[in-house]
Amino acid sequence: MKSNYGEPMNMNKIVSSFFCIALVLTLSLGAWPSHAQANEITVYTSYEEDEAAAFLDAFYRDNPDISVNLLRLSTGDLHARMLAESSNPRHDVIWGWAVTNMVDPRIMDMLEPYQPEGIHKVPARFRDAGNKWFAKTGYMAAFCVNNEILKRKNLPMPASWEDLLRPEFKGEVVMPNPASSGTGYLMIASILQMKGEEEGWEYLEKLDNNIAQYIKSGSRPCNAASAGEFAVGASFALRAIKNIEEGFPITMVIPSEGAGNELEATGLMKTSRNKETAKRFIDWTLSEKAVNEYYKWKEIVTVEGGAMPQNFIQAGLPQDIGSVMVDMDFPWSSANRDRILDEWQTKLER
Repeated sequence: MKSNYGEPMNMNKIVSSFFCIALVLTLSLGAWPSHAQANEITVYTSYEEDEAAAFLDAFYRDNPDISVNLLRLSTGDLHARMLAESSNPRHDVIWGWAVTNMVDPRIMDMLEPYQPEGIHKVPARFRDAGNKWFAKTGYMAAFCVNNEILKRKNLPMPASWEDLLRPEFKGEVVMPNPASSGTGYLMIASILQMKGEEEGWEYLEKLDNNIAQYIKSGSRPCNAASAGEFAVGASFALRAIKNIEEGFPITMVIPSEGAGNELEATGLMKTSRNKETAKRFIDWTLSEKAVNEYYKWKEIVTVEGGAMPQNFIQAGLPQDIGSVMVDMDFPWSSANRDRILDEWQTKLER
């Protein structure tokens, strides 16, 4: 379990340990190992820690001869790291990362076209026309609302983004920081796309009056609301579903205006030291066993096959998930990301 400071930890056979996953969160920019071994690859991801652990556990059951050095960072932090390493990328695969970030031309230039086995199971709209990435999973915005706080403080159940402007929610709402969280950015981008920029910024400034904190991670607002720290945590649907399943006193609310969403893409790095092993990893991500694992963890699965679990439906996720999803303009979100974040940080960050 040793790892040189700044290098992703080799997590083969022990990935199911949450502690091991958590360790990679502390790693800073480091050097690419000078001698990558055969059947050993380095993978960067923004999958949540528990998701990555479950997916890699399943991968190792099918591929015990491959070692994966995993580095997990939030979407924005991973984007910054990728750009910082652009002259000398230090990984083989980018796995489960926001399409909004992946389509950045600077990132696209680092990717090598590859058509993995099983790519026909992913509809064309969920993959790059030049075969540089494909998106097999995704996530969407949802509110985690603490039922006990609502009752104790006599607060109404919010049904929409507009409801969060009500004066009784002042100091009771937390949401992700869009500069570091992909979930946070998709919320901001979807509001601006739904309302138009002028009205959207006016709304966000009003909402800021009720925000207690902007939190770095997309999952932590839900966890904070689940723990009773705040009434409402703007987060993503899967985190709400998991917390409900674990017995926390929350209700999942899909905002009635529509749920902003993000797709999670995978691609092969041009500079991969072990491309054949990297391709085996990418191929597996479209296998039947992988897809079955996704349905345990993801509210959006683009790969054909599988079915939504009953506990997702019981938590309030509609079977026709497309009916509640905002039709996101991902190229717009990507092209305007820096400008939007600069404006958000100037007006709202604290």
